[in-house]
Amino acid sequence: MGIKSQWVEISSGKHTFRAWLAVPEGSQPRPGVLVLQEIFGVNSHIRSVADRLAGAGYVALAPDLFARVKPGVELGYTPDDVAKGREVRGQVKDEEVLADVQAALSTLAARPECKGRKVGVTGFCWGGMLTYLAATRFKPAAAASYYGGGIVAHLKDAAKLSGPVMYHFGETDTHIPLTDVEQIKTAMAGRKDCPVHVYNGAGHGFHCDQRGSYHATSAATAWQRTLEFFGKHLS
Repeated sequence: MGIKSQWVEISSGKHTFRAWLAVPEGSQPRPGVLVLQEIFGVNSHIRSVADRLAGAGYVALAPDLFARVKPGVELGYTPDDVAKGREVRGQVKDEEVLADVQAALSTLAARPECKGRKVGVTGFCWGGMLTYLAATRFKPAAAASYYGGGIVAHLKDAAKLSGPVMYHFGETDTHIPLTDVEQIKTAMAGRKDCPVHVYNGAGHGFHCDQRGSYHATSAATAWQRTLEFFGKHLS
């Protein structure tokens, strides 16, 4: 499927920030997916995720969630990049970021390419945690969180999940211990629409083919599960 990608502007109160928009070819409205970044910004990897979603038939939007502190961050995955990303992440305010997530979600739902169709959220690492928080606050039709660090600190809000959420974690992730994953599984017990997947041999960032931790088999399986999940809940 052909796609068209470009930067667009979003307003969140008096704050304006850019987002990467990827749209499938065709005139009919399609479901939307908001793509939430890692601490490395809306870099080539995050843009490629949006483009892949558009290729699968979704209108995808990836907002710059660092824009209030340092707009246009695009980092790689070296130790220096990790340090820079953590530095910027430490300066952003969670409530402001969530306000921008909400604004981006509303913008996506209102776009003519998507208007009238359901909208979901996906995100990676920091964005994986934000995906969970968005699902507890903003009522997306579905959400898929990849190795969302910090979710356990917000499990008290699990009862606020209004829709289905899928979780992906790596078995050997040194940033998110399996004890945390077990807590998430316990919190999701009884929710058949909130599956928690753990991938053997996969570490943190296993979905990203630009990282040394890329785990091709796990990435392919998680992506297929995500597409099937969105296909079920966003169609």
